[in-house]
Amino acid sequence: MKYRHGHTRVVANVATIPTADFTRNADWKFPLSGMESAIVDAVGDGNAWFIDASRLTTSLLGDSIASNLFLLGYAYQKTMLPVSAAAIERAIELNEVAVELNKAAFLWGRRAAVDIVKVQAVATPPKVINVSSKLSETLDELIARRVDELTDYQNQAYAERYLVTVNQVRAAEQRLGSGTDEVLPLSKAVARNLYKLMAYKDEYEVARQYTSPEFSERLNRQFEGDFKLTFHLAPPLLAKRNAKGELLKSEYGPWVMTVFSLLAKLRGLRGTAFDPFGRTAERRGERQMIVDYELEIALLLPSLGPHTIGQAIELANLPDKVRGFGHVKQRHVAAALAARKDLLKQFSDASSRSPSTVQ
Repeated sequence: MKYRHGHTRVVANVATIPTADFTRNADWKFPLSGMESAIVDAVGDGNAWFIDASRLTTSLLGDSIASNLFLLGYAYQKTMLPVSAAAIERAIELNEVAVELNKAAFLWGRRAAVDIVKVQAVATPPKVINVSSKLSETLDELIARRVDELTDYQNQAYAERYLVTVNQVRAAEQRLGSGTDEVLPLSKAVARNLYKLMAYKDEYEVARQYTSPEFSERLNRQFEGDFKLTFHLAPPLLAKRNAKGELLKSEYGPWVMTVFSLLAKLRGLRGTAFDPFGRTAERRGERQMIVDYELEIALLLPSLGPHTIGQAIELANLPDKVRGFGHVKQRHVAAALAARKDLLKQFSDASSRSPSTVQ
């Protein structure tokens, strides 16, 4: 596409769709601001408009597929098109595809060009913030929420196991005096990452989340009328494998919800001798990662000091680098283990140069 500075005008949909780069880099961020700046540089100030047409049309009309006609309406109202509104609407009718939807999208686009703030207000009705969606503001709140979630995930004893390590770290960091009671970076890192390891998403957890009332409520808010659920799953005991030995996903119908209901009630079997899924290499590895993390944190605390706190925080945050499931997760685990080796050496070197202040 060619641009002519000072002549070309652009109306762009800023809905972000991840590219293939995301599959190679889990920390990849969509370069939206850079793309907008490049377009403005090419066409000149005042010649480019950026609108999240996909979000607006989904909210206003129930389908983001109408975003192209929305943008067309916006461009028309900005006098970019050498045809009349009547001609465009007639073309929509002659196309005989989603006529009313496309006409409405065209009209909403014209309205947005006149008063985008008002259109955004209509498209964003007041909403109640779910407590579970609210970010924790204090360390106490962060820990308490995860204790509740781990209790639901497994049971109270499992949540208390989590608290033992978190409280040990918090006490050590408070004695070190590295921050106020509510700004303890190592305690926060351990609270987040130990929870992530302990709440690994196995078959029981997938079943519990899909059968939760919250999931049903979200579906009913997003869709109306009759709809059908289809699941793409790779059950370790049933799924086929590719030439590399990696599990392949298959499509399952809504009958899987019945299986999910049963599995959710059987989560007490997790990690026991009666756990039919617990013998797989992936599940054994996930449980071992929890044990290794707890042990490593315990071994770091006696040497915690001003010169080692930085490396301790980085070590505590390593689980955050582990993303995905199955073979994808294993690749991230390998990368985290390599980073761990270097960080442990740095921690040991710093510890040998400075005596610990934690008694």
